[in-house]
Amino acid sequence: MVRLRVITTDDWPLWRDVRRTALAEAPHAFKSRLADWHRGGEERWRARLEVPGAYHVVALLDGRAVGMAGGMPGGDGGDGGGDGGSGGDGDGRPPELRSVWVSPEARGHGVGARLITAVENWALRTGATALRLAVIPGNAPAIALYERHGFAATREPGELLADGVTRELVMVKALRRS
Repeated sequence: MVRLRVITTDDWPLWRDVRRTALAEAPHAFKSRLADWHRGGEERWRARLEVPGAYHVVALLDGRAVGMAGGMPGGDGGDGGGDGGSGGDGDGRPPELRSVWVSPEARGHGVGARLITAVENWALRTGATALRLAVIPGNAPAIALYERHGFAATREPGELLADGVTRELVMVKALRRS
C-alpha cells in the first residue's frame, strides 16, 4: 500500500535521494539536471525545503520512495530553478505544482493522482483558487496525467529551456472546495 509522507527540513536526505532518483530515471521530464543538484550539500537541500509556505510530499511503497511532488507558493516570478517563489495567490501567479515524479514500478497505480491531489489540497488550504504548473512540451504521459486532473494549457509563455528555443508548457487548474 502506498502512503504519502509530508517532508520537513529534517527529511532533506529522503528528499535528496528521491529527487536524484527522479532526475536520473527521467531526465527528459525535468528542466533541472542531475548534475545541477550535486553542488551545495545539505544546505542546498534544506534551503529547498525551507522556502516559506512550500509543501513537499513523497509517496512510499513498503518504505521505499516511489514518487514525489512539491507545491511552491505563487507570486510574481521566482528564479525558474524550482528553488524560489514567494507570496500567495493574490501576488500574481497562483501556487505551483512542481517536481512530480512516479517511479516506473509504481506508474499506473494512482500514485501520481494521489500526489497531485495532496498538492491541490495544500493549495486550497493556503486560500488559492488555482494551481499552476510547467511541463516539458514533449512529455506526453505527464501532460495526459495533468489533463485528466483538470489542468489546461494556457497561452502564457513558459520559461525557455536549455536549447534556447523551446519553452515550457504552462498549465493551470481552477481549484474548488469540495
